[in-house]
Amino acid sequence: MGRGTTPIETALLGRVAAGNDANPLSIVMTRPRLRPPHLVEVENRLRAIPLDQPADMPEDLLAFYHPTTLRAISALKRYLAAKKEKRQSDPVDEWIEVVALNRLTGHSSGFFSVYTLPPNQAVSAKSQRKINEKRNQSPPPRDVGKIILKKTRQLLGDVDPRVRASLAGVANRAMLLTGPAASTPQIRSDSVSLIITSPPFLDVVQYATDNWLRCWFAGIDPANVQLTVPKKLADWQAAMTEVFRELHRVLKPGGHIAFEVGEVHGGMTRLEEAVLPCGVQVGLEPLLVVINDQKFTKTANCWGIDNMAKGTNTNRIVVFRKP
Repeated sequence: MGRGTTPIETALLGRVAAGNDANPLSIVMTRPRLRPPHLVEVENRLRAIPLDQPADMPEDLLAFYHPTTLRAISALKRYLAAKKEKRQSDPVDEWIEVVALNRLTGHSSGFFSVYTLPPNQAVSAKSQRKINEKRNQSPPPRDVGKIILKKTRQLLGDVDPRVRASLAGVANRAMLLTGPAASTPQIRSDSVSLIITSPPFLDVVQYATDNWLRCWFAGIDPANVQLTVPKKLADWQAAMTEVFRELHRVLKPGGHIAFEVGEVHGGMTRLEEAVLPCGVQVGLEPLLVVINDQKFTKTANCWGIDNMAKGTNTNRIVVFRKP
């Protein structure tokens, strides 16, 4: 499920989404967008949250935030945690949380932090101090409530009555799960028309460490998130075969799977070639491979490296059909 793009697009098309991810952070980032509040509700709620009250402030985070900003972030974190503990969270609280999660760090004044990488690739506090020194920068004060409200206004700009009606028609039937992709017993056999997914790319991306700051804010212990990140290709193929076995079970006859992978190891390992026999082994029929050759990646620019010189520069979507 990742950050929830596919379930949201599914709902916008009036279809019922069933999303799954090993990290519970995915539900935190997906569910609020199935039930978007109105701008005035967010504005009133932010006005009622005491963002100026002292809260636990990890000293390391001062590498990213001005003390007053960190106090507001920590106060918001405590407020949201208290609402969850009392089971009093509502769609407005959940919306504020997901917007805050995506404003934690970034490269402009639209984020809570000083200049840094986005929250899905958050650097360590030690690395951020080096960035600050190199750029001769220090965290400026940011208005947390104002940033959340501004971003909310942008996000809700095209949420018209038609969009709200489409989301409302399927939101209560959406199934958002946390667990291994190879075991989703909550999803009925032969019930899914289309599966869109992207597995871990071997050991190329450090999914657990990259999301450490989001997990901190959402109250999730990354150590408890069991991720599948094999280092050897054969182990990766074995894990993918078990996933395909489960995907075959839930897929309707005639249904399709779009399985997105990439090339790794400097282009020496093409994961679409590795994944094709995994699908065939469980009875799926391969139809085609779509290759997207990226000419520029924003991530490469963020890391300060030459584009096309490092990382995954192409994406390959392997399409299977269940006979």
